[in-house]
Amino acid sequence: MSSPPTLSRCFRTSPTRASSPQLSSRDSKLPPQRGGENKPMNEHVTVATPSPATASCARAPMGLLMELTHRCPLQCPYCSNPLEMDKPNIELSTAEWQDVLRQAAELGILQIHLSGGEPTARKDLEEIVKTAAEVGLYSNLITAGVLLTRERLQKLAENGLDHVQLSIQDADAENADRIAAYKGGLVKKREVGRWVKELGLPLTVNAPLHRQNIENLPKIIDLALELGAGRLEVAHIQYYAWALKNRAALMPTRAQFMKTVEIVEEARERLKGILVFDFVVPDYYAKYPKPCMGGWGSGIMNITPSGKVLPCHAAESLPGLEFDNVKTRRLADIWLNGPAFQKFRGTDWMKEPCRSCDRREVDFGGCRCQAFALTGDATNTDPACSLSSLHAEWVKVADIESAKPAPEFVYRRIGGDKPKRETAETDAG
Repeated sequence: MSSPPTLSRCFRTSPTRASSPQLSSRDSKLPPQRGGENKPMNEHVTVATPSPATASCARAPMGLLMELTHRCPLQCPYCSNPLEMDKPNIELSTAEWQDVLRQAAELGILQIHLSGGEPTARKDLEEIVKTAAEVGLYSNLITAGVLLTRERLQKLAENGLDHVQLSIQDADAENADRIAAYKGGLVKKREVGRWVKELGLPLTVNAPLHRQNIENLPKIIDLALELGAGRLEVAHIQYYAWALKNRAALMPTRAQFMKTVEIVEEARERLKGILVFDFVVPDYYAKYPKPCMGGWGSGIMNITPSGKVLPCHAAESLPGLEFDNVKTRRLADIWLNGPAFQKFRGTDWMKEPCRSCDRREVDFGGCRCQAFALTGDATNTDPACSLSSLHAEWVKVADIESAKPAPEFVYRRIGGDKPKRETAETDAG
C-alpha cells in the first residue's frame, strides 16, 4: 500500500476513546439522527450538525461502520444489506480488519460499529474487538443476539467491547418469529439482554417498526425497560434495498405513524433520565428528508465484508461510482480523495430546488440512493422532500399501499428468497 497522505488541518484527532456511542443504527445498522432524544417529532427530527465537509476539505469521520460479514441466520423482510451480498470466501481476513482499525485510529475516527449481516457469525470477533480497544476506538456491537452465548459475550467484554446494540422484531414472541422467519428468537434475545446487564455493558435496543408490529410499540418500550436498556431506537422502516420489495407489506397508515409519535413523546417525558429515545420517522410521512449520513462523505464511512469503502452502506446501488478497497488503498486517502466520497460531498453537485434551498446544509437534499431508486437520477431531490416534484405522488403511494391488506413477506436470505425456518437452538450449536 502507499504511504498515508498528509492530513488536512480540517481533520480532528482523538487521543482517547469516546465515552459513549453517539451513533447506533437505523434498520439495525445505519446511524440514527443524533440528539433527537430532546427534539419534538411533529414533522421530522431535524438535528443540528457540524459544518458540512466540502470536496476540498473533509473533516475526519466520527464513525466507521464495519460490515464484517453478510451472513445472517435471520431473514428479515426489511433487510438493509445490499441486493448483491458478499459471499464468505471474499470477506476480509482477521489481519486485514485489524489493519483497518489501526488506520481508522490514525484517521481520527472515534467509534466503530461492528455490523453485518450478523457480526457474531465471525469466529474472530474477539480478536477484532481486542484490537479496537488497543488502538483506542469505542466499539459498538450491532447484533441480533441469537448466535451469542454468555461465555462469548463475556470474552468480548473482557477484550474491550464497549456497547451492545440488540435488535428486536417485536415484543410478541410469535410475531417476532414470523417477521424474522426464525423460531425462538425473542426468548434468546431476552437472555442476551440479561447477560449484557450482568456484564455491566451499556445496551441499546433497536426496534424496526412497520405495520405488522406497530400496534405493539408500548410493549416494545416495556421490553426495552425490562432488558435494562439505556437507549431505545424506534426506527420506522426505510424503504430501499430489500425493504422496497416489501413496502406494501410493511407500510403503516398515516394514522398509525402519528400514533407512534404520541406514544414516543409521552414515553420520552415519562422515562426521562431512565430511557433515551431515538426516533426515525418513515420518509413517506415526513415533510423534509433526513440528513442522510449527516451529509455524504461528512461523518461516516462504511466498509463492506470484502473491503470496499463506501460513503453509505447502500451506495453500491448507484451506477457509475468507483469504490476503492482497503486492500489496495489506505483509508485516509480514500476518505480525502476517493472519487465515491467526492461525488456528493458538500453542495456543489446540487441541482434546484436544493441548490438555493435554506436547508441544503441541513438535510443535504436527502438520500442519494433513494433519489436514484425512485427518480433514476441520484442528483435529484429526494422525493421525501415536499419541494420535490414527485413528493405528492410519493405520499399517494404510501396512502394507497397502507390502506390495502398486507401481502405476504418476501423473505431475505443470502442463498435465495425462500424462507427456511432457523432456530436459536440449532444456530447456537
